[in-house]
Amino acid sequence: MPVGKVYARRAAVLASSAALALTGLATAAPSAQAAMPTPVSAATARTYLASLTVKAEGSLSGYSRDLFPHWITQSGTCNTRETVLKRDGSNVVTDSACASVSGSWYSPYDGATWTAASDLDIDHLVPLAEAWRSGANSWTTAQRQGLANDLTRPQLIAVTDNVNQSKGDQDPASWLPSRTAYRCTYVRAWVQVKYYYKLSVDSAEKSALQSVLNGC
Repeated sequence: MPVGKVYARRAAVLASSAALALTGLATAAPSAQAAMPTPVSAATARTYLASLTVKAEGSLSGYSRDLFPHWITQSGTCNTRETVLKRDGSNVVTDSACASVSGSWYSPYDGATWTAASDLDIDHLVPLAEAWRSGANSWTTAQRQGLANDLTRPQLIAVTDNVNQSKGDQDPASWLPSRTAYRCTYVRAWVQVKYYYKLSVDSAEKSALQSVLNGC
């Protein structure tokens, strides 16, 4: 897909991400960011973070994404991925199978706008493998399914596919959104999800979260 024009007002931000060689950029910027549930405030996140168990990450032994069933049906013919795409996009049109056939999506991680659903991944903000290493290895399948399809907490968000893939299963000690304006939202959401699901943090992860939250 040919690279589109970069919207002028975001040129400065996107310039630093040029090395990503994103393709399929749309020409217009959005009027609002993706409609992920608003995370708790920075003050609340700091309180939550202070209460989280700090311990070394566990092993990935036995881990499989299949142990976190997704995407499950949410309503009618719509599964979780399709529901998030419709929620996070603008003027999204879906077909009878709930697949998005047109619309516009803004990826707050990198400031890119897309007009094809195939250019978006649904990011598990706290990655499934990270959750496994932080305590989800002892959960039931139903609990893991809940995390993997959680539309109530700020755990799922539509973002540029290759940005999501570059994040992988990294925690904030080694990966944060390239768009610095979104980092406060990102770490507030991260802490909220970890707190809700009673997942642990490692020391480097906690330090990184504290550092960003202190600037929020």
